[in-house]
Amino acid sequence: MSPFEAPSEGFRSALWVVAVAFFGVGDLTTTAVGLQFPGVVEAGPVVGPVVDRYGIAGIGLVKCLVLAGSYGLWRAVPTPHRLGVPLGLAVVGVGVTGWNTVIVGMALAG
Repeated sequence: MSPFEAPSEGFRSALWVVAVAFFGVGDLTTTAVGLQFPGVVEAGPVVGPVVDRYGIAGIGLVKCLVLAGSYGLWRAVPTPHRLGVPLGLAVVGVGVTGWNTVIVGMALAG
Protein backbone atom coordinates (compact mmCIF):
# COMPACT_ATOMS: atom_id res chain seq x y z
CA MET A 1 0.00 0.00 0.00
CA SER A 2 1.43 3.37 -0.96
CA PRO A 3 0.98 6.37 1.34
CA PHE A 4 -1.61 7.71 -1.10
CA GLU A 5 -3.88 4.66 -1.09
CA ALA A 6 -6.77 4.42 1.29
CA PRO A 7 -6.28 1.71 3.92
CA SER A 8 -8.50 -1.32 3.60
CA GLU A 9 -11.76 -1.53 5.52
CA GLY A 10 -10.34 -4.45 7.51
CA PHE A 11 -7.30 -2.43 8.56
CA ARG A 12 -9.44 0.55 9.60
CA SER A 13 -11.74 -1.71 11.59
CA ALA A 14 -8.82 -3.45 13.30
CA LEU A 15 -7.33 -0.09 14.26
CA TRP A 16 -10.62 0.98 15.83
CA VAL A 17 -10.81 -2.32 17.73
CA VAL A 18 -7.31 -1.75 19.13
CA ALA A 19 -8.20 1.86 20.01
CA VAL A 20 -11.37 0.89 21.89
CA ALA A 21 -9.76 -2.16 23.51
CA PHE A 22 -6.77 -0.29 24.90
CA PHE A 23 -7.84 3.37 25.20
CA GLY A 24 -11.33 2.46 26.39
CA VAL A 25 -11.34 -0.90 28.13
CA GLY A 26 -7.66 -1.54 28.94
CA ASP A 27 -6.96 1.83 30.51
CA LEU A 28 -10.23 1.84 32.43
CA THR A 29 -9.70 -1.70 33.74
CA THR A 30 -6.07 -1.23 34.77
CA THR A 31 -6.90 2.09 36.40
CA ALA A 32 -9.76 0.51 38.37
CA VAL A 33 -7.47 -2.31 39.53
CA GLY A 34 -4.62 0.04 40.36
CA LEU A 35 -6.76 2.38 42.44
CA GLN A 36 -7.53 -0.54 44.78
CA PHE A 37 -3.95 -0.39 46.10
CA PRO A 38 -2.91 2.04 48.84
CA GLY A 39 -0.76 4.85 47.51
CA VAL A 40 -1.84 4.42 43.87
CA VAL A 41 -3.58 7.52 42.54
CA GLU A 42 -4.79 8.75 39.17
CA ALA A 43 -2.10 11.17 38.05
CA GLY A 44 -3.79 12.49 34.90
CA PRO A 45 -4.47 16.23 35.18
CA VAL A 46 -7.91 15.91 33.59
CA VAL A 47 -9.04 12.53 34.86
CA GLY A 48 -7.57 12.84 38.38
CA PRO A 49 -10.18 15.35 39.56
CA VAL A 50 -12.90 13.32 37.83
CA VAL A 51 -11.86 10.22 39.80
CA ASP A 52 -11.75 12.20 43.02
CA ARG A 53 -15.29 13.43 42.51
CA TYR A 54 -17.08 10.61 40.62
CA GLY A 55 -14.91 7.54 41.03
CA ILE A 56 -14.18 5.07 38.28
CA ALA A 57 -17.61 5.66 36.69
CA GLY A 58 -16.46 9.20 35.92
CA ILE A 59 -13.53 7.85 33.92
CA GLY A 60 -15.92 5.61 32.01
CA LEU A 61 -18.06 8.61 31.09
CA VAL A 62 -15.02 10.65 30.00
CA LYS A 63 -13.78 7.73 27.90
CA CYS A 64 -17.18 7.35 26.21
CA LEU A 65 -17.27 11.07 25.42
CA VAL A 66 -13.72 11.05 24.03
CA LEU A 67 -14.40 7.96 21.91
CA ALA A 68 -17.66 9.44 20.58
CA GLY A 69 -15.97 12.76 19.79
CA SER A 70 -13.08 10.94 18.14
CA TYR A 71 -15.46 8.95 15.98
CA GLY A 72 -17.17 12.18 14.94
CA LEU A 73 -13.80 13.69 14.06
CA TRP A 74 -12.89 10.54 12.13
CA ARG A 75 -16.09 10.88 10.09
CA ALA A 76 -15.32 14.55 9.33
CA VAL A 77 -11.67 14.20 8.30
CA PRO A 78 -10.95 13.07 4.73
CA THR A 79 -9.21 9.80 3.88
CA PRO A 80 -6.30 8.93 4.34
CA HIS A 81 -5.78 11.51 7.11
CA ARG A 82 -8.65 10.17 9.18
CA LEU A 83 -6.56 7.11 9.99
CA GLY A 84 -4.69 9.30 12.50
CA VAL A 85 -7.69 9.41 14.82
CA PRO A 86 -7.90 5.71 15.75
CA LEU A 87 -4.11 5.42 15.41
CA GLY A 88 -3.61 8.16 18.00
CA LEU A 89 -6.14 6.60 20.37
CA ALA A 90 -4.53 3.18 19.90
CA VAL A 91 -1.00 4.46 20.59
CA VAL A 92 -2.08 6.39 23.68
CA GLY A 93 -4.23 3.48 24.86
CA VAL A 94 -1.46 0.89 24.51
CA GLY A 95 1.00 3.20 26.25
CA VAL A 96 -1.27 4.06 29.16
CA THR A 97 -2.50 0.50 29.61
CA GLY A 98 1.10 -0.69 29.61
CA TRP A 99 2.10 1.95 32.16
CA ASN A 100 -0.86 1.09 34.38
CA THR A 101 0.06 -2.59 34.17
CA VAL A 102 3.59 -1.76 35.36
CA ILE A 103 2.16 0.25 38.28
CA VAL A 104 -0.18 -2.60 39.25
CA GLY A 105 2.74 -5.03 39.06
CA MET A 106 4.83 -2.80 41.32
CA ALA A 107 1.94 -2.48 43.78
CA LEU A 108 1.52 -6.26 43.84
CA ALA A 109 5.26 -6.75 44.42
CA GLY A 110 5.32 -4.25 47.02
